[in-house]
Amino acid sequence: MAKQSTKPDRVTLSAEDWEREALELIAEKGVGALAVEPLAKRMGITKGSFYWHFPNRESLLDLALQRWEEHDSRNLGQALGEINDPRTRLIEFFRRVSREQFTHDVYSALFCAADHPQVEPLLERVADRRMNYLGTAYQQLGFDELEARQRARLAYTAYMGFLQLQRQRQAPSFSSEEFDAYVDHVIETLIPG
Repeated sequence: MAKQSTKPDRVTLSAEDWEREALELIAEKGVGALAVEPLAKRMGITKGSFYWHFPNRESLLDLALQRWEEHDSRNLGQALGEINDPRTRLIEFFRRVSREQFTHDVYSALFCAADHPQVEPLLERVADRRMNYLGTAYQQLGFDELEARQRARLAYTAYMGFLQLQRQRQAPSFSSEEFDAYVDHVIETLIPG
């Protein structure tokens, strides 16, 4: 019996399918690897299908980045916005963020392309949103605005540093006890009380 493909049928490919696959490629190989022909080949389809949905590579990149940013924003707001206690919200933020492997991989790849004209504004928006989220939670814990901003920046710096160590294979793997202990240590260090 022939193995069934997990890829969408050729006639059912949508712009969203292309966007998802583009993000997977970016996560694996970086923004520079995103090209129409290799992506089409990877998807098992002709590049003519691409031009049915997109005028060029840049439009695909724009929409893929928009999809990723919306996912990131939705995760931040929906998953954690409903938690009233700021300390619990921060703890959940660190725990949930630590488990978003695909988000980490895409974000790391984007960070490596920080000077790309389509990537740079996205990185600024995402960092601002995340640090504002953290800063608000720290303020709700009783820190004044400056201290809350500094703590948010420190927490975000720890996150970005971890991603860089992970890219260099010098951080514990996500599925290890060592990683869980690291996340616990980060929480104990960065969240008072």
